[in-house]
Amino acid sequence: MTVQTRWDAAAPAEPETAYWMRNLIICLIGSFTTIVAMTLLLPFLPLYVEELGVTDKAAIVQWSGIAYGATFFAAAFVAPLWGRLGDIYGRKLMLVRASLGMTVAISLMGMAGSVWQLVALRLFTGLAGGYASGSMVLVATQTPKHRSAWALGVLSSGIMAGNLVGPLIGGALPPVIGIRGTFLLAGGVIFFTFLATTFLIKEEKSPARKKAAKARGSWASISDKRPAIAMLTIGLLLMLANMSIEPIITVYVAQFVDGAHVTMISGVVMAAAALGSILSASWLGKLADRIGHWTVITVALAAAALLLIPQAFVTSAWQLIGLRFLMGIALGGLLPCITAVIRLSVPDAAAGGILGLSISSQYVGQVAGPVMGGFVGGHIGMRAVFLGTCVLLAIGAIYCWWFRPKEKTAP
Repeated sequence: MTVQTRWDAAAPAEPETAYWMRNLIICLIGSFTTIVAMTLLLPFLPLYVEELGVTDKAAIVQWSGIAYGATFFAAAFVAPLWGRLGDIYGRKLMLVRASLGMTVAISLMGMAGSVWQLVALRLFTGLAGGYASGSMVLVATQTPKHRSAWALGVLSSGIMAGNLVGPLIGGALPPVIGIRGTFLLAGGVIFFTFLATTFLIKEEKSPARKKAAKARGSWASISDKRPAIAMLTIGLLLMLANMSIEPIITVYVAQFVDGAHVTMISGVVMAAAALGSILSASWLGKLADRIGHWTVITVALAAAALLLIPQAFVTSAWQLIGLRFLMGIALGGLLPCITAVIRLSVPDAAAGGILGLSISSQYVGQVAGPVMGGFVGGHIGMRAVFLGTCVLLAIGAIYCWWFRPKEKTAP
């Protein structure tokens, strides 16, 4: 009998999660399609900004950055609110709201008449959207606890795959159906996600959870706040460290690749880490369910820190691609494990609110990382970015090891 079979036999029945596998499949498909729709504009965003009347090259770059970042800026503020409302009124309702809001926002982007309207719609997408993050909350709370990290790993793989596929589709569709047609098609696809979410996801109602969520705030209801604080910190640190490399990759690659191939190789380097994470997320999540989430988080952070050292001294593109792929494998299971630890460390009535805070902390790291990486790379040197990021991840590993629960039964 396998270990997994013994788990399934020993695990008590959890009636509140009777539909967890169907929910996981719908959330996986929905998260993939919504992430694709959000990221497909990357290749043609400057062209669309120019089409909307911006002619100066510097202004085009500036407005493109503002339009792209607006979504994440807005989402960072409202993620805890949507998580809290999900605790009270139901997590499925938040997914229905997000998919409908994104259907409207992305479709309207194809009808924008000025760059201000585009930025406003990108802000609205961040405020009203959040399907992928909402899916993480629903899957975390509806999946049996002994399968939670594996399920979250599968969902994370779908989200990361959407981030990879989105720009590819965004590069292929506009020449065929036009930029505005691409937005309208993306909105139509998300509308099907809205229908699937509305009619196929089943969330068991919990009057006790709703009453508890209304009676006490998410944070006040947690008796031991240390695991939640640790995971909020690790989530921020992870995204900050991961994104700090992005601004310098193209310049770094240019040191040992001729000019004609710099952008292509840089794209491969960026994709290598994402591909590694896609391949490892579900496997590391399953491993964490067996040996402990804290252990996997600590080892993954330490391994990624070690892999950053040789990245600072590579002499060829293939060395960097290989090391980034291995680093992606190491980091792939971190977000599912962070989510699983929070889920297992807080009351069900507070899970959505605290997971919303976790998502916000990751968005903060996602914004701060490129800013810090660009500053350090420009003023100190590009090797300093890799080595500085190594130190941050090593500190995270030590911090996680130090604050891990000492009990054998802890997640």
